[in-house]
Amino acid sequence: MGWLTNVLIEDKTSENERLELTDKDSLYFLGPNLTLRNCTVVLKLPARRLRILGARFINCTFEVKQELINHQDWIRAALKGCWFKGRLSGCDFGHWPEYGKEPEYQLGSIEDCDFSEARLDHCRFHGNDPRSLRFPKWPGFTILDPIRHIAELRDLAWPERFGSSLLSLLDQSPENLYKHPRSTMALSFYAPVEAKKSGTAEEAFKAAIAKCDFIVS
Repeated sequence: MGWLTNVLIEDKTSENERLELTDKDSLYFLGPNLTLRNCTVVLKLPARRLRILGARFINCTFEVKQELINHQDWIRAALKGCWFKGRLSGCDFGHWPEYGKEPEYQLGSIEDCDFSEARLDHCRFHGNDPRSLRFPKWPGFTILDPIRHIAELRDLAWPERFGSSLLSLLDQSPENLYKHPRSTMALSFYAPVEAKKSGTAEEAFKAAIAKCDFIVS
């Protein structure tokens, strides 16, 4: 792999622009001191090529053209009224203050955002009331306020491998609080992916969540 070109988008406010972050030879930095309003941001790059360093996105659309995997930098972004399209896995959004002490981590927030046209799996949302967000419909499903509902989740008839993984993810013992923070307000999964991992059918997940008003699908 050759040298990457740093693309710095910082210290400005932009409206009604289209930003295409798609160059395979570039490393993109969004922020600090960046505000985008009513913009379209096209992402076609691996997570390691995108750095968010304290940016505000207001009424923006994110078109994710290549699955974005394990991208935690969203927690250094303030997102309001935004739309997400495409596949995201293992991503974190919102306010996770313990993740880092740098000022940009304290800017993280998410409200009034729409993920209904996205495919989310193992994505976490931190901080604010998750009911201001729109999540994907089935075969996606989202557990709201999962830590408070851990007793009910333990009693559901999940496929065994998924159930064990979920309870481990919510483990609040002191040694796990950095990995499994109390700030988690919602967890989103994609049933076909989880069914394949568990060696079971999607319907097994649908049956487990059917009677829970704190799981949306």
